[in-house]
Amino acid sequence: MAHRLEQLIVRRTLRLPSPTGPSGDGSVAARQFDAALMSVGFKLSARLLERLSGLSEGTVVDTAVRTLGTVRETVGDHVRHNVYFVDFPANVPDTFDFWMRCVTEALADDTARESTLARLRTGVLDLLALPSYGTYRHTYAEMLAAHDELVAAAGDRVTVLHLGGALDDEVTALYLALAGSSTPLGDEGLTDLETLAGACVAGPQPEAIPVRENRAVVNRARLRAGADLLLDTVTDVLRLACALSDGDVTLQEPTRFRALPRPVRRALLAGLDAVVEASPAKSADVHAHREAFKRLGERLHPHEYPRWPHAAEVFAVARGEKRARSFDSRVEELLGAGDVTGAVALLKSAPGRLLRALDRLLRTAGTEEERDAVAAAAEEVAPRVSGRVVLAVREHLHNRAGEKGGPGERRVFVNRLGRAWVAPDGRAPLPAPACRRLISAFDAEVGRRLPEPGHLLIDPAVLDVALPLSGRATTAGLGVLPRGSVSAVEGGLLRFFVYWKQTGRSTDYDLSALVLDSGYRTVTWLSYTALRDVEGTHSGDITDAPDGASEFIDLRLDAVRGDFIVPQVNIYSGEGFEEVEESFFGFMLREAEQRGRPFEPRTVRMKSDLRGPGRVALPLVFVRGDDGRWHAKWLHLYLKGHPSANRVEGNRVSVAALLRGIVDREHLTVRHLTGLLAGRATAVTSWDGEKVPDGPVTYIGLERPEGLHPDSRVLTPENLRDLIPA
Repeated sequence: MAHRLEQLIVRRTLRLPSPTGPSGDGSVAARQFDAALMSVGFKLSARLLERLSGLSEGTVVDTAVRTLGTVRETVGDHVRHNVYFVDFPANVPDTFDFWMRCVTEALADDTARESTLARLRTGVLDLLALPSYGTYRHTYAEMLAAHDELVAAAGDRVTVLHLGGALDDEVTALYLALAGSSTPLGDEGLTDLETLAGACVAGPQPEAIPVRENRAVVNRARLRAGADLLLDTVTDVLRLACALSDGDVTLQEPTRFRALPRPVRRALLAGLDAVVEASPAKSADVHAHREAFKRLGERLHPHEYPRWPHAAEVFAVARGEKRARSFDSRVEELLGAGDVTGAVALLKSAPGRLLRALDRLLRTAGTEEERDAVAAAAEEVAPRVSGRVVLAVREHLHNRAGEKGGPGERRVFVNRLGRAWVAPDGRAPLPAPACRRLISAFDAEVGRRLPEPGHLLIDPAVLDVALPLSGRATTAGLGVLPRGSVSAVEGGLLRFFVYWKQTGRSTDYDLSALVLDSGYRTVTWLSYTALRDVEGTHSGDITDAPDGASEFIDLRLDAVRGDFIVPQVNIYSGEGFEEVEESFFGFMLREAEQRGRPFEPRTVRMKSDLRGPGRVALPLVFVRGDDGRWHAKWLHLYLKGHPSANRVEGNRVSVAALLRGIVDREHLTVRHLTGLLAGRATAVTSWDGEKVPDGPVTYIGLERPEGLHPDSRVLTPENLRDLIPA
């Protein structure tokens, strides 16, 4: 368990818990460890190297083996990345010539000749029926032998591993940070929180767990340890039941509840009873998840426990046997009658709901007086709303104030799972004066809550990173930034990669890249149907992955004729992204003279897991700026696609429509909060990558610099959520 926790800390914080063991001269082993790390784009900090050097050689070697395995998996180097065309990116054939070669080989094969001729007589070429198509024609070792060594370059990625504190201290600190996070965590974050909660159930606990999904995961650990549950709504109990059945604690997807042991049933029913007894009105929350409560009641058997009558009432409401009027129905009744003022007065008792309803309230208000009442109410309740919600509504108003609205406009929807779609937008535009008033009020409220940072040290590269208002706006991996973030792309060659390994049935993922012009019109694409073009080359189509498979696309940025490069992963057949044993996407940057293998971990700038709904993944888009330089804008989106045979040619229109709405949207970034923080700082310094100040600072950047004062507060993408005020 200790080793698992150590790996979790390294992966999430890039800190190695202070190694323990007998003293000795481990300097040689430590330098060898550092060299091995550098081969995959990592290195030891000076303090960590010093610490390891004072331990025995055996301790250093054991630590190195564990840590190397963790960082190799983080960057995607824990698997073998082969390519169909052994010399890729060199000597990739023309698509038609390659297909004809596969046909010729099939006709020369006695076992395939007749079936191939029969298909050709129908006028249809079935690539999957050709014996030499879609499977590797050489071993991994043969592919390695065909490539020169990578030439080191100054632009290669170097990620520093820092020395952490004692393992128990690191585990506790990370648990408190995740459990007490003011923003929802992604799937990996919830999994990690569960592991940490189990290890920390008897230790310090956060003052509050504001995110309900986080509370469900913590409650599961507490239930298993026999500790008191943290419940204040009936929905908390439902989420906990979902967690106990390994279901969806976000309640977005239905959970199939398992048969629960009697002690667990008693704990859930007692929790429900206590919540409703303390506040009978909370039973109205059942309506939002009525079917789920009905199914849960079938598992809990509340009729067997007459000592908890209030719990039985909850399920009676779910079955429609007892009436409990919901808050939302009362709001809808008032708005339906045109009573905006009355609806606002009621919503003031639920501040978060009032802010989330601002768009509708402002559109429904028919007079200036009503709009003033809406704005005044929002200003009044804002201090009682979480910082995450205040910032999210502020971002929404900023974008709505610049929209035309009305017939003919399109609206992009993205749900909590990353599923995206486009629909007509019939909303009327919002009044600009009201938007400006509320934006100013929200900025003042957020600024009031921010801490005094002291000396503020800012890495300019982090300023265009979107605020992580939800952990579901990103994915697990290396160098991954929240949806809407913009980061510079430096290098002559851009190389995408995808890896997948099927669990049970034949699975074919297709890596493609769509190039669009400034009007979002198709210029060209690279895929298994277009292996070569002016822009670059495709590594070849792999159609089955029982042992894992990889595909690559190599692009010369100076040759790209469009303004947008849209990498995508299409599921042609087989298992979905959430069904395969493993799947991930990433990109590398390198210079032409570096050469090297198709996959070089030192050049990997981003690697993210593919775990989402839909059959088409859109991880990010590359955008050419007015100055000719390229930038990446992070998407983390999934399109529904078709059950099979998804191809880049078939989704060009939907991708272009989606991008038009996403690329132009302005997300709140770190720049916004640092601007508010600057007014409370004793000094503000832009970090130049060289010398750091001598005293404590609040550092905000992409990576933690070496040499910071030990009392400094450090905010990087790994913990940027801590920048969001409570």
